[in-house]
Amino acid sequence: MMKQFALAPLALAVLSTLAAATAHAETTALGEVTVTATREGQLVNETPATIGVIKEKTLREVKPTHPSEIMGQVAGVWVNVTGGEGHQTAIRQPLTTNPVYLYLEDGVPTRSTGFFNHNALYEVNLPMAGGIEISKGPGSALYGSDAIGGVVNVLTRKPPTGPEVEGSLEAGSYGWTRAMVTGGSAFGNHAFRADLNLSHTDGWRDKTAYDRQSGTLRWDSAIGDDATLKTVATFSNIDQETAGSSAISRADYLNNPKTNYTPISLRRVQAFRLSSAYEREWDNALLSITPYYRNDTMDLLANWSLSYDPTIYTTENQSFGAQIKYRHDFAPLRTRIIVGVDLDLSPGSRLENRINPTSTGSGYTRVYTSYTLGARVYDYDVTYQGISPYVHGEISPVDKLRITAGLRYDRVSYKFDNRFGTAPVLASGSYYGQVGDTDVDFGHLSPKLGATYMFSEALNVFAAYNHAFRAPSEGQLFRPAAAGSAGAATAAAEASRNLKPIKVDSVEIGLRGKLNAAINYDIAAYYMTKKDDILSYRDPVTNLSTPTNAGKTLHRGIEIGAGAQLAELWRLDTAFSYAKHTYEDWRISGSVDYSGNEMELAPRRIANTRLSFGNAQTGMAQLEWLHFGSWWSNQTNTSKYDGHDLFNLRGIYPLARDISLFANIHNVADKRYAESTGVTSGFDTFAPGLPRTFSAGIQAKW
Repeated sequence: MMKQFALAPLALAVLSTLAAATAHAETTALGEVTVTATREGQLVNETPATIGVIKEKTLREVKPTHPSEIMGQVAGVWVNVTGGEGHQTAIRQPLTTNPVYLYLEDGVPTRSTGFFNHNALYEVNLPMAGGIEISKGPGSALYGSDAIGGVVNVLTRKPPTGPEVEGSLEAGSYGWTRAMVTGGSAFGNHAFRADLNLSHTDGWRDKTAYDRQSGTLRWDSAIGDDATLKTVATFSNIDQETAGSSAISRADYLNNPKTNYTPISLRRVQAFRLSSAYEREWDNALLSITPYYRNDTMDLLANWSLSYDPTIYTTENQSFGAQIKYRHDFAPLRTRIIVGVDLDLSPGSRLENRINPTSTGSGYTRVYTSYTLGARVYDYDVTYQGISPYVHGEISPVDKLRITAGLRYDRVSYKFDNRFGTAPVLASGSYYGQVGDTDVDFGHLSPKLGATYMFSEALNVFAAYNHAFRAPSEGQLFRPAAAGSAGAATAAAEASRNLKPIKVDSVEIGLRGKLNAAINYDIAAYYMTKKDDILSYRDPVTNLSTPTNAGKTLHRGIEIGAGAQLAELWRLDTAFSYAKHTYEDWRISGSVDYSGNEMELAPRRIANTRLSFGNAQTGMAQLEWLHFGSWWSNQTNTSKYDGHDLFNLRGIYPLARDISLFANIHNVADKRYAESTGVTSGFDTFAPGLPRTFSAGIQAKW
C-alpha cells in the first residue's frame, strides 16, 4: 500500500495536467421536465415527488465504469459494488438485494415483477444512456409492484439530426479496458442511433474478472403530422466471476484484501429487450401504445451460500407485454386525466443442482477451490401474469396550486408447475422442500395523493402520500431455504408459498428553489412504514437465511441536494441524506426479538460532494468526496462498521475541437474501506472496496 500511496502525487499531477471534467448531477431546476412521474413530460415544479435527474452531459463527462460512480450524485442514493458491474442499492432503504426497486428503460420495466434481479443496472447500457431519472419513494400507484424504495428510469440516447460517429478507448488498473462507439443519422421522417459497449477487467481481487458486451439500437419515426414511433432494441451479455463481494475476515481485510474465499463462483447473464412506443397526439388528447418483448437468462453459482446451501442454477424467462395509456386535457382548471393498463405475461423456469465443493481450511475462512455436480434439487416452470389498470388525475383550483391523485389495481398471478411433485429432495445431507403444482394470486389497490404550490418562480413546495406494495418474486415463493430434515423442508416450502405482499405507506414534504441565479437546492423529508416486510432471518449457528413476513419496519429521513456557481470557473455540488431505518416489530421466536433495533447496512449519513473547475473549451477538473457514516453489520446490533470517506478525481482535456483526453482516479488516498459488512459464525466479515485505481482514455467525434 505504501508503494501505491507514493504514486499519488504523480497521478495527481498527471490528472491536473489533463484538467478534468465537471461531472455534476445538478440539482433539478424548477422549469425542468421529467418523464418518470406520469410516463410523459411534466414540469418538475408540478410534480409532488422527489426526482433526481442525472443528465446525458454528466454521463458523457463521468464515463462511469460502474453504476456506483454516478448514482450517488443524487441525494439519498447509494449503489455499491458486489463484483464486476454487480451491485446492491439503497434508496430510502438499507443496502439490500431484496426486490424493492423498479428499474425501467425508457419507461418499460427491464424485468418482470416475478423475476427480479437486484443487479438490474448491469443489464442496461448505463454509461451510454441519454440520462437517468430516479424517483425516490413508492411508485406503485403508477408503476405497480416493485416500486417501493424508488423507480430508476434509464433513458436511451436520442438519435442525431445528421450523420454522426463518436467513439472512445480507455484502459486502466487491473486490466481494465473498454471501447464505446455510438453513431447514427437522420433521413426523411426517420432517425436512428446505435451504441456498442465492450468492457473487460481482470479484477483487483483474485478470480474477479468479467467481460461485458452490450448495445442499443433506437429508431425514431414521424408518422404523419400527429404521431411518432420509437423502437428500442437492447442487449447485454455478461460473463463474470462473482466473488467480488465475497466477504473475508478482519485480518485478511486489513492485510490481504485481494484474497477470495469463493473463487469457483460465477455469473453469466444474457438480456434482450425490444419495445416499440407509438404515440399519437391530437387536440387535447394523447394515445400511447407500447408493446414489448424481453428475454433473460442467468447461470449462477452463488458465492454467499457455499457454506450452507451450495448450488448452481439456471433461470430463464421471457416477457410479452404492453403499456396502453390515454390522456385527455380539459380547459377548466387545467384538468388532466390519464387512464391506462399494463399487461405482462412472463413464462419462466428454474433448473438447480446441488454441488459438492472441495475446500481448504475451515470455519468462516474456508476457501472453496473446486466442485462436482450433484443431484438436481429444483426443476420447475412458472408463469407470471399481470393485468393492471390505473387512473391518474391533475387539477389546479388556483393558478399556483396543482393537485394530483391516482389509483392503480394490480391483479398478478403465478402458475407453477413442479416436475418433482411435493416430496422433499435429499441431496448431500440437505433437504429441499417442494411446492406442488399451484396457482398463486395477489390483488391490490394502490392510491396516491399529492400537491405542489409555487410561491414564486424561485420557490416551490410539495407534499405527497403514497401507498405501495410488492408481490413476492418467483424465488421467494417457490425456492425455499434448504433444511436439515424432511419435515422442516416441507414446512419451509409451505411458508414460502404463503408469503404475503409487502405493504408500504409513505408521506413526504419538500421544497425546491434557488436563492439567486447561482444557487439552487431541493430538500425533502419522508416517513415510510412497511408492513409484512419480507425479511431474511439468518441463523447465527447455521448461517442459513430464511425469508418470512416478519412484522413492520420504519424508514424516515431527510435529503438535501444543492449546487452553487462559486465563480465563473468554480462550482460546488452536494447530495446529503440523513436517515434512520429500524425494525419496529420483528419477533422471530419467543427468544429472538429484533424490535427496536436499527437495520443492518443502513448508514445514517451519506454524502457526495463535488468541487469542479474549468469549462468545456479549456478543460475541466473535478474532486469528489464520498462520505458514509457508520452502520450496523448484523440484526442484533452488536457489531458496527465505522464508515469511511473516499476521494475521487476525474477530468477531461480537449486536444482539438472533436478530440479529448480523459482520466479518473478512484480512491485517491488508497483508503481501505468496505462495500458491505456482515457477521458470519460470530465473526465480523468485510467485502473490501477498490484500492486506488487509475484509468485514462481518448474520445473522438466525427
